[in-house]
Amino acid sequence: MSVQLNPAASHYLPAFITAPGDTDVLMVVAALTLLGATLGFGILFFYLHTLPERMAHRSHKLQFEIVAVLGLLALFTHVHLFWVAGLLLALIDIPDFGGWLGRIATAVERIAGKTPDESASIAPSVSQSHDATQKESIDA
Repeated sequence: MSVQLNPAASHYLPAFITAPGDTDVLMVVAALTLLGATLGFGILFFYLHTLPERMAHRSHKLQFEIVAVLGLLALFTHVHLFWVAGLLLALIDIPDFGGWLGRIATAVERIAGKTPDESASIAPSVSQSHDATQKESIDA
């Protein structure tokens, strides 16, 4: 039994119109294209989102951690200013002030006549006396 077309219908039917019960190829292709585009956009988004972290990975540990925190804040709060700040921080090479300041502190200790061991032993006693003062104020 052949399918009879309505006499008012066109005799030419486009390829995307399927017969009843057949697989709709256009819908399957559109669904796969949509799935692929969504997956591709997500991968591109996360690749661009981690760009500042990958750039700061070559720099100092503290700078990398600050950029990573800014990236997470941008991801979870949707505030794009955090991402821009992280990108700018990753682009800037922050000098190592800790090394200079450490050498200055060592030189000042040497001028004062203290050895590094003496200055390290003084710090815990100060913190212990501070803890004792706090305990006394809590008890009072």
